[in-house]
Amino acid sequence: MHSNRYTITFALVICVSCGVLLAVVAETLRPAIEKNEKFDIRRNILKATGILEDHPQATPETMTQLYEKHIREIVINLDGNQVPGKTPSETDFKKEKELLPVYLRMDGDTVKAYCFPVSGKGLWSQIEGYLALGNDADHIKGITFYKHGETPGLGGEISTEEYTDQFKGKTIFDDSGNMVSITIAKGKIPESMPEDHKKHMVDGISGATLTGKGINVFLAEDLKKYEPYLRQIRKQG
Repeated sequence: MHSNRYTITFALVICVSCGVLLAVVAETLRPAIEKNEKFDIRRNILKATGILEDHPQATPETMTQLYEKHIREIVINLDGNQVPGKTPSETDFKKEKELLPVYLRMDGDTVKAYCFPVSGKGLWSQIEGYLALGNDADHIKGITFYKHGETPGLGGEISTEEYTDQFKGKTIFDDSGNMVSITIAKGKIPESMPEDHKKHMVDGISGATLTGKGINVFLAEDLKKYEPYLRQIRKQG
């Protein structure tokens, strides 16, 4: 029968060995993981800005080509002004919190959509996505919720196209020019709701009220950060 010292030493050796092995594997896979994460972000930007609608069967190689052709990356400050020489890929937004990324959908020299990340707490998890506005900086071109841990079949439905398609065409400014964001209703939008309210709302998901509330909060917060930039675009016509 082994002594306690032997047992403890054996357990420590196994733990250390497994730790080292996991560290080596993680470091080895890091480049591939970062590459996949970068591609996933680009794919969601292409989807939100509507580019993939014209290329539903696009391969990863085609998506890369579409991104490089149609997406222009810029960085803005909280006043809504572009920061020269800055790009999202070279900016640490966690440290430089006064800076924000913007992804422009370009058709030639013309801006067709403005896209930026949206994220916040749902019911069970951090939800991350991308929201794109048309060239009027008001109507929603598309939205994605690509990363979350919400309940499958309930809150998890936020990532389905059937759900996100509801956002298309909705507006974030009211008729008086006030930013009102987009609100996910509790269940279906009531038929009695005035039309000028409906255009800022989408149906909720049955059984996922708290997920919807979380999205309402962070959409309003993120849009507020971009409001100075969006107002500049609207002012320029």
